[in-house]
This record gives sequence, C-alpha cells and structure tokens, in this order.
Amino acid sequence: MTALDPGLAGKRVLVTGGTRGIGRATVLAFARAGARVIAGHRTAGANAELLTEELKALDADFALVRADVTEASGAAEAADAVRERFGGLDVLVNNVGVDAHVSFAELTEDEWHRVLGHNTTSAYLVTHALTGLLVEGASVVNVGASVALRGRPGGVHYSASKAALIGFGRALAKEFGARGIRVNTVAPGVTEPPPGEELPPPLVQRLTAMTALGRLGRPEDVAGAVLYLAGDTSRYVTGTTIEVDGGI
Repeated sequence: MTALDPGLAGKRVLVTGGTRGIGRATVLAFARAGARVIAGHRTAGANAELLTEELKALDADFALVRADVTEASGAAEAADAVRERFGGLDVLVNNVGVDAHVSFAELTEDEWHRVLGHNTTSAYLVTHALTGLLVEGASVVNVGASVALRGRPGGVHYSASKAALIGFGRALAKEFGARGIRVNTVAPGVTEPPPGEELPPPLVQRLTAMTALGRLGRPEDVAGAVLYLAGDTSRYVTGTTIEVDGGI
C-alpha cells in the first residue's frame, strides 16, 4: 500500500440505501476499489436489478440485501446478512434517507416521524445492530446534508433530521474512539436526481447560480468523499462533517 492508497481492497462494506443515487454510486466506487460490498435496499425492482448487473460486470464480491432499516427488525436483517457473509464489518455507510418539502404550518406529525425515521432513526438502528460486528479500526460514514448547517424554508423536518446526524456522529466518535473506530458525516448539497426525477429547469438554473462551482453535485462527487473517510488516508479524521456542496 502506498501513501496515497486508501487501502480499501478486501474491506467489508455495507451501504444502506445502496441501489439508487448516492448509494448506488458509492457501492460501485467501493467495488471498483476492490472492496467486498453489501448493498441494502428496501424495494425490489429495476434499480436493484441494474446494480446487480453493474456489479457483475465489475466481477465484484457483492450481495444485495432487501430490508427496511427504518424498523429494528430490518436493521437486524442487515446485521445478519453481514454476519453470515463477512463475519465482521470494516465500513458502514448509513445512506438511507428521504427528501421532503412542506411548510412548517402544514407539517403533520406523521410526516415529521416519516422523515426523522428514514434520515435519523435508521442510522441509529443500523449502527446499533452492527456495533458488535464493527472491527477495530472500522469506519462509519453517515450521509447527511449541507442544508443541516443552513436551514431551508419548507424543510424544517428535513433540516432537523440531517442536523441530528451531525450530533450523532460527533458523540458516537467519542464512544467508539477507544476501539479505533472512526465516525464521520458527509454533507452533500443539491445533487442531481436519478433519471426520470429531473428538477424543473428554472430551479436548476437558480441553484447552479448559487453554487461556486457552477453546477449541481453528482452522486459520484459524494461517493468520493465517502471513500476518503472510509479509507486509510483519513485514519486520523473522526467526529467531523465534510460538506460536498460545490460551495453553495
């Protein structure tokens, strides 16, 4: 391994929400780096099938596990899959999440719990279920959002859910530090949605104009930050949040 080698070859990785968007890009990036990957997903269908074909084309060591990790039972299923296939885990990427837009005056309790359940509680459930399987020196990466540091009208519950991940990661880094386990957060800005879910052109133009680099983020941009935090080149980085937002 050279000084710039992230040391990911052979690492055992779980990525939740791994069949679309940032999760899919992250799974593929780990596979290309030689890692052994489990991609968690909740819904069967075209996304899972396409990812399977892409990973086969890379001759990757992989598995897909269908489980709803917003529930404790689903998190336990994911942990069981890791135990059975790998026996332990080197990298956990908590990527499950949903976006949401509604004014605070119209924000219902059900919608509050839906967003917090996906964006915050799932990270707790999965990490808790896998605590005993994380090996010494492992890395946990939570996928948050840069809006957590700025706030967004029509997104109080979303901003709160992503801000909670920052506190979750900072505190957990202090608890896990004695085992050499690092916990960090990646905070993407506005990222290009999957095909078929394009943003309205006027909104894209407005967001692009607000961004220092003059474009929206791509899932691969976020995956690059995740791999950095998962690898050996960040071995003294923990409890931090890296914004990947193009300077918005």
